Amino acid sequence: MSGTADPMIDAHGLTRSYGTGASTVHALHDVSLSVAPGEMLAVVGRSGSGKTTLLNLLGGLDHPDTGTVRVDGAEVTALDESGLSTLRRDTVSYIFQTFGLIPALTAAENVGVPLRLRRTPVAEREQRVALLLDLVGLTDHALQRPAELSGGQQQRVAIARALAGSPRVLLADEPTGQLDTETGLGVMALLRAVVESEGVTAVVATHDPVLMALADRVVAISDGRVEG
Repeated sequence: MSGTADPMIDAHGLTRSYGTGASTVHALHDVSLSVAPGEMLAVVGRSGSGKTTLLNLLGGLDHPDTGTVRVDGAEVTALDESGLSTLRRDTVSYIFQTFGLIPALTAAENVGVPLRLRRTPVAEREQRVALLLDLVGLTDHALQRPAELSGGQQQRVAIARALAGSPRVLLADEPTGQLDTETGLGVMALLRAVVESEGVTAVVATHDPVLMALADRVVAISDGRVEG
């Protein structure tokens, strides 16, 4: 990371509420943060604290009521649907705790899905998939389908798939939420390694304080507000 580089992610004054009247839920209150290129930021907080809402706003999956988000120089909050689709295809990728793998596809085929959507030539696609499966330690499981893999292995496939298109930004929402502690630590260590090897900027939301030690920096959220 460079201390003088422009932020890869720069969010200011994000507020987001859901519902109306007495049923209104205030998910975020005036949240601002910046993430440097190549930085791994952990967003820590209990369930319902606003972590998922924040990640959705940073990646353009949702729109704030007020505030702005810039990712790699682009103002996400000003993009139309076409621009948001391009952002999610070329710049931002996601990892979810539910893995989101396609059951009928092998590990290698799942990893290659983003490249198929880009119409990447077969030889180039196969080379990238092989490299990523090696990166996440699953070369020997390339032909297995999700049901034949452990939870930790499925999450590794999901990480490889998220990296397939060489994104600049990786957003991970509770990526170890369905894993036991030991497996979860292994997955977090892998995320730390791929951030460094792929030069990715990562924001990882978690409720587990044990995992924050692997991040470059930690931001705590409580009741939709950044603490401290």
